[in-house]
Amino acid sequence: MDSLIFTAMSGAERALRGQQVRANNLANADTVGFRADMEMSTAQAVQGYGYDDRHMAQLQANSVNTRQGTVKSTGRDLDVAISGAGYLTVEGPTGEAYTRAGAMVLDETGTLRINGNVVLGEGGPITLPEYSKIDIGTDGTISIQNPGTTTMQTVDKLRLVKAEGSELTKNEAGLLIARDGVPLATDPTVVLRSGHLEGSNVSAVEEMVATMSLNRTFEVQMKLFKATDTMAETGNRLISG
Repeated sequence: MDSLIFTAMSGAERALRGQQVRANNLANADTVGFRADMEMSTAQAVQGYGYDDRHMAQLQANSVNTRQGTVKSTGRDLDVAISGAGYLTVEGPTGEAYTRAGAMVLDETGTLRINGNVVLGEGGPITLPEYSKIDIGTDGTISIQNPGTTTMQTVDKLRLVKAEGSELTKNEAGLLIARDGVPLATDPTVVLRSGHLEGSNVSAVEEMVATMSLNRTFEVQMKLFKATDTMAETGNRLISG
């Protein structure tokens, strides 16, 4: 009976974990640049003598859905959206991290930030001098017009990278990082759209359907556990009788 308990309880744990992932996705359905998480698990045999017929669900690090979200025009000079694959690079709490959120702001020192994180260029953190006009090119080049002048001057270039969803995971701050810990290489093929922002790529319908499926899975696992407990009690009564 205990082999069925292993299966039922690990299956229930996997369903609960999946519900947490889906709930977090739904909560960020309106978050700019948010990438939906995909919960993952594999079947694993329990190791040890006498446990050959016992299996459990082994939870894996979540993968990231790389589908593009809806891009909307904002007309704001410091807003950027990535067309197709690619990511902006920021300085996260533990090192280099990546994001699709492109709502950049300037702090009091002129440093570009996204959600509080310093935006990185090809030369490091980007700090802009006072300007009267700014332009961000499709390749990430940042040009400004100094007050009292009529010409545009290149200041820096956003560090743009590419990666497959399987190569990325999220840190505790919700930023994307390389799964192997090695910083991604700059990719010159990434294309930006200035004056636009990309929304979340979460599909509320898909997440709700997945949540209902996980609820049914959890109920089935609990019924299996209850049935196993009943059979164990019956067996104990027969033995004691």
